[in-house]
Amino acid sequence: MLDRSLLRYFLAVVDQGSFTRAAAACRVTQPTLSAGIARLEGLLGEPVLMRTSRRVELTAAGSRLVGHARRIEAEFARAEGGLTEAGARLMRVGIVSTLPARVIRVAVAQALAAAPGERLELVEGRDRELAAALDRGRVDAVVAPDMGGAPLFEEGYGVAMAAGHPLAREACVAAERVAAEPMIVRRHCEALSEVSRHFTSRGVRPFMAARTTNDDRATAFVAAGLGVTVMPACFAGDGVAVVPLEGFARRRVVGLVTAADSARRVGESALVEALVAALRG
Repeated sequence: MLDRSLLRYFLAVVDQGSFTRAAAACRVTQPTLSAGIARLEGLLGEPVLMRTSRRVELTAAGSRLVGHARRIEAEFARAEGGLTEAGARLMRVGIVSTLPARVIRVAVAQALAAAPGERLELVEGRDRELAAALDRGRVDAVVAPDMGGAPLFEEGYGVAMAAGHPLAREACVAAERVAAEPMIVRRHCEALSEVSRHFTSRGVRPFMAARTTNDDRATAFVAAGLGVTVMPACFAGDGVAVVPLEGFARRRVVGLVTAADSARRVGESALVEALVAALRG
């Protein structure tokens, strides 16, 4: 009998590109995942993955299986996501990690208050991770920038600094004016490469005081005076000022992207409607 976990292991290897990363994604040991793949191949009577010293590739049988496996997993996910044990509608929403915790806190609180008969499952991740989750049917909708969908709000980027910083009240600030400031590097910033080019093209190569993948940690560092960073405008507040960066024109549009198979459920959800209204402000 073909067990669902075997298909999940197989898809994880396909998506992650290695047994090690796939095991981590499935939260099992690598020997367990390898044994599962071996069992799957035994049930099918032919190999589905070809292992080399450098990569993992699909065999002809694996290429035939992958489409079926994704459809089966998506059906399982939809069945699980339709109703909770208590009979309430369950909405699974992906939230990009580059939105402030306080924005999410307010939106989630309003959504839960507006729809007490529904349940919410939040999945946090980077935009690419959430796009993959949406494609695989693991979430019903995603709140993320520059992925299309229904626009929620648009904003620019600026230099985030402590609210008491001498430049905090400026209308805008040039990269050269913060050249001597220590910099906090936001590793998950969607505009990181553009920010880096903007500063280096002006001869600004600041001291890197910290590097983090956690934006709320980054704002804490900024508020404490450890350094400055470039962030979307929505991070202003809680002791942090975000001053527009002169000559940096990039903007982002944060939108709600809905999975095609979940469009009706999302459209009927009072919880999602309230979440969207709160994020639009």
